[in-house]
Amino acid sequence: MPRKKKRSLKNILNVLILAFAIVAFWRGVWGIMDVYLFPGNKLLSSIVSFVIGIVILYFTKNLVKELR
Repeated sequence: MPRKKKRSLKNILNVLILAFAIVAFWRGVWGIMDVYLFPGNKLLSSIVSFVIGIVILYFTKNLVKELR
């Protein structure tokens, strides 16, 4: 029984580390976009980011279907 509990705690720690890494990555991406993608115009930067995201999602829709 203790082995199962130890494995469970290890899994929880791994998930927490992975979650932190994902959040840190996206925080960095957004920070870079804030600096380089129309830094003086937040509205235009947001609209362009939105459009880029929609285009990427549109062209990768088949990839997403394969992942299901």
